[in-house]
Amino acid sequence: MTYFRLLLVTAGVCCCILAQAQRLPEDLDTLPPTTAHYLQQPAERADIHRPTLCGLLVPGAMLTYGFVALENHTLKDFNYSTKKELREDHPDFSTSIDNYLQWSPVAAVYLLNLAGAHGEHNFRDRTIIYGMSTLIMASTVKVLKRVTHEERPDGSNYESFPSGHTATAFAAAEFMRMEYQHSQPLLSMTGYIAAAATGTLRMYNNRHWFSDIAGGAGLGILSTQAAYALYPVVKRYIFPSRERSSALLMPYYDPELKTAGCKLLVLSK
Repeated sequence: MTYFRLLLVTAGVCCCILAQAQRLPEDLDTLPPTTAHYLQQPAERADIHRPTLCGLLVPGAMLTYGFVALENHTLKDFNYSTKKELREDHPDFSTSIDNYLQWSPVAAVYLLNLAGAHGEHNFRDRTIIYGMSTLIMASTVKVLKRVTHEERPDGSNYESFPSGHTATAFAAAEFMRMEYQHSQPLLSMTGYIAAAATGTLRMYNNRHWFSDIAGGAGLGILSTQAAYALYPVVKRYIFPSRERSSALLMPYYDPELKTAGCKLLVLSK
């Protein structure tokens, strides 16, 4: 029963997240030339990001679940029963791998770029986007931990909700998906495996309830979505575009006045 419940918990998290992945046509040759050319561009696409309805509803529902579980007795009972079964089967389990696993999707993005697999943005832009995501996520987690005052399963403190490790992991996983959803659609989803494993290990370490994991996952994804949506505005202030112009000198002849000369045309780009 313990393994079935753990499988159900992990599968539920993964399936909810995978549901928001956007599928692309398998054969770009069947698309119009302009569309296929756009999808094949590595790093200089339009910056405008419009989150899909599913991309907002799924993490929003996960975050809502976490909030509801703070007061709902049925969801609290599920938290307690999950903890009980995990501790009964693995009472001495302890690992620190989750401290490092949470960053693995981000590391993968930069390693893939070094290997020549270019994502949606160049080094500067993607670094700023991830920095924005981390800032939004970390500040929100800190505020919620103080406001909700939820006790951890191990009783060490009252900063259980939401799980910061899980929020970090899922923010990084969504960052990886956003960068490679077009060029490497299957590879872009692998970050969620590390994120789900991070959340599961937080429960095994007796540091978080299941609702903390669900809430942290939703918050992490929404933080990255917010960073991508806000970055075009931020970019215009940080890196204002300079209007370029070119001059063209053209000769002319006026048959009525029988005069000749040159005209200077300035073209803005």
